[in-house]
Amino acid sequence: MENPIDKAKVLVEALPYIRRFYNKTIVIKYGGSAMEEEGLKRSFAADIVLLKFIGLNPVVVHGGGPQIGEMLTRLGKKSQFIEGMRVTDGETMDVVEMVLVGKVNKEIVAMINQQGGKAVGLSGKDGKLILARKLKLTKSAGQNQVPEIIDIGMVGEVTAIRPEVIESLEKENFIPVIAPVGAGEGGETYNINADLVAGKIASALKAEKLILLTDVEGVMDEKKRLIPTLDLKQAGDLISRKVISSGMIPKVNCCLEALEQGVQKAHIIDGTVEHAVLLEIFTDVGVGTQIYKEME
Repeated sequence: MENPIDKAKVLVEALPYIRRFYNKTIVIKYGGSAMEEEGLKRSFAADIVLLKFIGLNPVVVHGGGPQIGEMLTRLGKKSQFIEGMRVTDGETMDVVEMVLVGKVNKEIVAMINQQGGKAVGLSGKDGKLILARKLKLTKSAGQNQVPEIIDIGMVGEVTAIRPEVIESLEKENFIPVIAPVGAGEGGETYNINADLVAGKIASALKAEKLILLTDVEGVMDEKKRLIPTLDLKQAGDLISRKVISSGMIPKVNCCLEALEQGVQKAHIIDGTVEHAVLLEIFTDVGVGTQIYKEME
């Protein structure tokens, strides 16, 4: 049997963090293995409900790439990616919206509600929450050449966030769960990277924290050891020296932009760890990399 005193010590360790973050908004990007493995799904939902019950305001932004790919395969449509982004024609966009908004979003809402929370599902089209435009992807054509513009379809970038709907839900103690689908000026629908949406929403809400769940420990140094803490300058230096590379670059850049726009701290954490969100927020050690605007 676990020592009850050890359990009490865990609660005492969490107390200063609970006090510090009470009534603060935490934006969490939910994706990767944490969305696929049943035990991790349950622990994530429990984490979100606990955050709400102890006085924080969690906002969940979710991905759904594997689920979209699976549905496209079932429909006999091949997925195509350019520079890590899904080529999204009109037919694919219909599938993306159906899967993200109609399936994945509602599953997450139900999961949180089963744990005792009050979750509400949204897409970026609800209340004009996420305004977007077509993403222009360019590819270098060589020295002194005009860059090539690559059309990847209905992939968007955020032009504005209107957070009033989120703020209204928070006041009524609801937990917003947001699918990363935005609307253009003409009402067209855009598929947007969930990390970028989470960062923009965190900035618009002036959130205390932006947390990105990944399938790796966090940001690693040259010797592949976890870096627990970084400031903006250190992160930029690691990118320029290519210590931070590949898929970690856009995640770190997303964090840096959010910090520059008023978010207090950003975290890249290992979503394959059970109760990763609670461990990162309420313990001295954490389970990932936290990034500050300036080192404390």
